[in-house]
Amino acid sequence: MKDVALIFPGQGAQYVGMGKDFYERFPRAKEIFDQANNFITGLVEAVFYGPQEILTSTQFCQPAIFTFSLAAYEVFKKHPKFRNINVKYSFGLSLGEYSALCASGALSFAETIRLIERRAFFMDQACNETKGSMAAVIGFDKEKIEEVCRKHSIEVANYNSPEQIVITGEADKVEAASNELSSLGAKRVIPLDVAGGFHSRLMKNASLKFKAELDKVRLNKTIIPLIGNVDGLPKVEPADIKAELEKQITSSVQFVNSVEYVSAKGVKDFVEIGPGNVLKGLLRKINKDLNVCNIQKIDDLESLPF
Repeated sequence: MKDVALIFPGQGAQYVGMGKDFYERFPRAKEIFDQANNFITGLVEAVFYGPQEILTSTQFCQPAIFTFSLAAYEVFKKHPKFRNINVKYSFGLSLGEYSALCASGALSFAETIRLIERRAFFMDQACNETKGSMAAVIGFDKEKIEEVCRKHSIEVANYNSPEQIVITGEADKVEAASNELSSLGAKRVIPLDVAGGFHSRLMKNASLKFKAELDKVRLNKTIIPLIGNVDGLPKVEPADIKAELEKQITSSVQFVNSVEYVSAKGVKDFVEIGPGNVLKGLLRKINKDLNVCNIQKIDDLESLPF
């Protein structure tokens, strides 16, 4: 059997029509989408028919990506090729951590989607209370980026790859830091089309409100170790997972550390489950020797290399 890590995409990977083929062909996928639609009215319509601006709205975006990711995973688990692998770890990028959390066995689908809905709502509230922004810095030294962030009192949101780091914080300070990074020689600094300064102290109120929601759920010990975004290390015990989810809203996403930890444990094969192939691109930039395949269409199941 081949050791494999499951990886799940985050916000921004969504597209109209994602998962429709799974919904129409597999009863289990339809059941998951319909369950999500019962919780968030109109979700299936938004996912399959859009328009894109509706799908990208706060109400639908995060639950939609999670729902499709879990529907695809449930179908994958029933496929004969799943018997050829040994799933060693599960992790995701920001929102994708919740897909990984559910896949790990720590939380039910219904409980996870309720947490995602609350998380999105509280983060949207925090965006309205603050004036934040984010920018992707391409092709510049990590330590110098961190130094500029400290200088301008902003933070790193995502360590996506050695070539791509996302900065976050108050909009005017992110702009000033972006200008300085460009002048210092960053290949590109790209302002992101987001509602606020996610994964920063601007999300503190969202984190506090979300903690109250976390206290209402009962987490299970994971069946598959969850690699946490906050420190890039495995989480198995409920208390550790709860602390991770609370901190994640305001902390940097350590995606590079997560990938490096898993690969150091001997796992070289990754399966990206859900919309898009952003994570595949990031993994190749982190370590070109890693193998990554995607499951976002039914045909992808047949082309899996195991």
